[in-house]
Amino acid sequence: LTSGKQPLPADDDRTEATEVDGLTGESSPQETSEPDARAGWNSKIEYFLAQVGFSVGLGNVWRFPYLCHQNGGGAFLLLYILLMLIVGIPLFFLELAAGQAIRQGSIGVWKYISPRLSGIGYSSCVVCFFVALYYNVILAWSLFYLGNSFQHPLPWEKCPEQGNVTVKECSKSSPTSYFWYRKALDITDSIDETGSFNTYIVCCLLAAWTVVCLGMFKGIKTSVKVMYFSSIFPYVVLFCFLIRGLLLDGAFEGIGFMFYPKLEIWADVQVWRQAATQVFFALGLGFGSIIAYSSYNPRNNNCHRDAFTVSFINFLTSVLATLVVFAVLGFRAKNKVMECVASNVMPPFNYSDPKSVALKDYSNWFEEFRSMVPGNLTDCDLEKEMQKGVEGTGLAFIAFTEAMTLLPGSPFWSALFFLMLLNLGLSTMFGTMEGILAPLSERFKCLARNKTKLTIASCIIGFLLGLLFTQRCGNYFMMMFDDYSATLPLIIVVVFETFSVSWLYGADRFLNDIEAMLGWRPSVVYKYLWKYVCLLAMLGLLGATTIRMFLSRPTYMSWNQEKASEEHLEYPDWALAVLALLIIFATLPVPVGFIHAFLQKRNTQSRDAENGHYRMVNTEETGVKLETLTRDTNLQNKTGNTSTEHNTHKLNTDWGTQSTGT
Repeated sequence: LTSGKQPLPADDDRTEATEVDGLTGESSPQETSEPDARAGWNSKIEYFLAQVGFSVGLGNVWRFPYLCHQNGGGAFLLLYILLMLIVGIPLFFLELAAGQAIRQGSIGVWKYISPRLSGIGYSSCVVCFFVALYYNVILAWSLFYLGNSFQHPLPWEKCPEQGNVTVKECSKSSPTSYFWYRKALDITDSIDETGSFNTYIVCCLLAAWTVVCLGMFKGIKTSVKVMYFSSIFPYVVLFCFLIRGLLLDGAFEGIGFMFYPKLEIWADVQVWRQAATQVFFALGLGFGSIIAYSSYNPRNNNCHRDAFTVSFINFLTSVLATLVVFAVLGFRAKNKVMECVASNVMPPFNYSDPKSVALKDYSNWFEEFRSMVPGNLTDCDLEKEMQKGVEGTGLAFIAFTEAMTLLPGSPFWSALFFLMLLNLGLSTMFGTMEGILAPLSERFKCLARNKTKLTIASCIIGFLLGLLFTQRCGNYFMMMFDDYSATLPLIIVVVFETFSVSWLYGADRFLNDIEAMLGWRPSVVYKYLWKYVCLLAMLGLLGATTIRMFLSRPTYMSWNQEKASEEHLEYPDWALAVLALLIIFATLPVPVGFIHAFLQKRNTQSRDAENGHYRMVNTEETGVKLETLTRDTNLQNKTGNTSTEHNTHKLNTDWGTQSTGT
């Protein structure tokens, strides 16, 4: 594995790097496109804020709690921890170590390992761009709700009236659902109906991209200043909500439903797939942002400890957010269920005071006399109520907003909540944009000299393309991008990353480089985790995700204005074509990069042969003609002048070695 390859670069070897072709075992000197003066973190705190801010995002608040509740509560937590330890942390450590050792962005790192793998970095950039497009729309929605929080009563607290008559769509659903679908999105009934642009959301999207642009204006030097607030403030808000939530009636019932273990779910393959996907996205693997942030570290930074620290902070944040969400949703569900009980009171309960009826007593009575109960009465089930609207945007903009209207001082809690969402999304956006800007500016010198212009241009392009999501049907496109533009391409990227490091570059060799970098050698367990466990797990996840896509036609959640309810619709054929193009466009750089490097190398060899790549050299001392290899590049040792005799001997030796395989 090591006979024909060079180690990763040291700190004193930055102007010239050796690109190692893991596919052929050959190496060739090539200048890196990295700027001479590379930026760095001012302190370890800045680095932690950046990595934690990127990995801890909106998914921790609205995706993890939903998955935990739907997939066995405590049993899902144990499964998540297991997969995080054997798959998530090793891959996180791999990306941290690669970025810190090679000190370049995703394009440079994988091109350094082998020119034929440079497409991996470009795929990461494409996926980051897709994610940035729709992720900033969520920030725009948060800004819209934040602006509407500074009024009492909140605009989504009661149904509006037209001519002393409650709006039909609102009365059929709920005030929060009506405000979300009709006032915020003004949504169409399906993705086929485009509609006009939503002026308010367009303005909020412009504001969101402006904030991102200002935060990224001078690279990490400016973004990290914003992260001092955006990465810490969400934790302050979560603890405030946790303390307030635990004091609410129904909070412990909600938390109880959340963590009640259902071990039988371990036999469900889909639960494993969802847990692995959540680990994958929670840590931000494959985006290139981890590599970019780590590349600004000094070479002796303990990235092994960082991998465990950031991963467990991420996990504990998810658990904290889950406690908050289900404490508040438990309070909301308890209120709704008690209203249901009060409206259904029959003998033998007290008519005069229906609120005095205990939920447990009503449930026991309903189960006992179910066959005799009129059809218009329901069982008022607390768990069923907990399951309503607890995923994704439905959790943040419908269920949670409804719960906050029941709190005293609801405008304050609403403003606090949406300011938290804004900061969570902002710190993740900084990391996502760094995953685009850092690799491109290092790969292309013209962009490196104009990084500020590149940042501004990227934000302008992002805003213009993001207008797609501000149409009345924009939420449907957002769901399409969220479900399909990143999932499959990122899994493919990480599969190639793991394979290239553990098999092409060599896991032992990579551990040697880490030992030289850190001064101690990580456990040999990582070798087997990278080569077998992680790779097989990612291939399994890739297969399960692909099969699931082909087994059933992709669907999306739509809002039917007439029925005032959500319903699942199948994507039309043209939408499936767009969906397929998103996946193809994101993964295409990988094979294109391989083919380009292969053809470039073959053309170089052909030109060298045509230009007299070999020549005869007479040696007067022996009278023997030796065939030596001449090179166009300067082989002079950087640390000092090398003697002519030594160079001649090295060239003869190299050529003698290479000619045996010709």
